Amino acid sequence: MEPVTVVRGRACPIDANDVDTDAIIPKQFLKRVERTGFGPFAFSEWRYLDDGSPNPDFAMNRPEHAGANILLAGRNFGCGSSREHAPWALEDAGFRAIIASSFADIFRTNCGKIGVLAVQLGEPIVRQLFAVVDADPSVEITVDLEQQLVRVPQVGDLAGVDAHFDIDPHTRHCLLHGLDDIGLTLQDADAIDAYEADRAAYKPRVPAR
Repeated sequence: MEPVTVVRGRACPIDANDVDTDAIIPKQFLKRVERTGFGPFAFSEWRYLDDGSPNPDFAMNRPEHAGANILLAGRNFGCGSSREHAPWALEDAGFRAIIASSFADIFRTNCGKIGVLAVQLGEPIVRQLFAVVDADPSVEITVDLEQQLVRVPQVGDLAGVDAHFDIDPHTRHCLLHGLDDIGLTLQDADAIDAYEADRAAYKPRVPAR
């Protein structure tokens, strides 16, 4: 996966708590075996009307949020079943970072494994971000993983944000260096090759039949 150092861009606000993984990617779309192609189905039941047309009231369909690469969400985002397809869908929809006041643990872990930065901030700061984005949807948000900071400029009378966030050191290391589980394993490729080369020497031989 690609290294993640700084994510800059506009935010798409989904101001709801306890958004579960079935809302993020409904179960009927889990038939694909590839990791890609889930983006058009992200938030499908909220994003589209019964006739399949875009729901104009849903944030992802509003023109001022088109092309946003940061998702702004409420508490306990990604709860529910531990489907990996949820972060896959959000990544495929163009989101590179998600900011919320809390995440379901498995969802946050799954995000880190594919290079999506899940940033947890205090509830007052998240509410401030919602207010700033509502006032000016074009405002640029900076999520700096190296410095572990989220920065947003002042908008009108609304104060900007300059907030530190905590992140698991292992996840931070993997994101900064673009290491998924396979990448981590391949860092020990020489040791693996040496083990495989020597393995037959000590294994008991199976008599030929």
